[in-house]
Amino acid sequence: MPHLLGDRIALREYRISDLDSISQWVNDPEITNTLSDVFLYPHSRNESETYLNVIMEGKSSTKSFVIAEKDSLEYIGQIDLFNFDWKNRFAVMAIVIGKKEYLGKGYGSEAIRVLQKFAFEELNLNRIELDVYDYNARAYKCYLKCGFKEEGRMRQKLFKNGRYRDVIRMAILKEEFEELPCK
Repeated sequence: MPHLLGDRIALREYRISDLDSISQWVNDPEITNTLSDVFLYPHSRNESETYLNVIMEGKSSTKSFVIAEKDSLEYIGQIDLFNFDWKNRFAVMAIVIGKKEYLGKGYGSEAIRVLQKFAFEELNLNRIELDVYDYNARAYKCYLKCGFKEEGRMRQKLFKNGRYRDVIRMAILKEEFEELPCK
């Protein structure tokens, strides 16, 4: 598949050379604190390599992309579509910027817009949804900027850092994406 291009980023295939970058962020609490409980425990390099091989061999139904710098194709993070419902035309999205020096600089929102365009215009999805933790203000703001709307709040669904937290469900519809000025 060809790379999906933005202004500064490319969504590309996974490569074995991404292993070092993945192995670093999966054990960085500053990165994983806002992610699912899959990252609750340390991950060995072998576990990261197994994950990478599953993705590269196409053994997963998840559509996974590396977020890379457009010119160098250097790894920045990852973005996925998963839990596809082809009858009802929707999927769930997840994203992580794995290199801290890229946080807060718009790379995540650019990657989301490129993925939205692909999902709505090529895969003909009608809806993309995601969950975000109530304390992840940076991600929440990014999702709003990318046209996602809050649809509900699952109160105290998550136990994180010694207290119960809300999980917010957000989604964007194809028609809403088409109305965005910055798509």
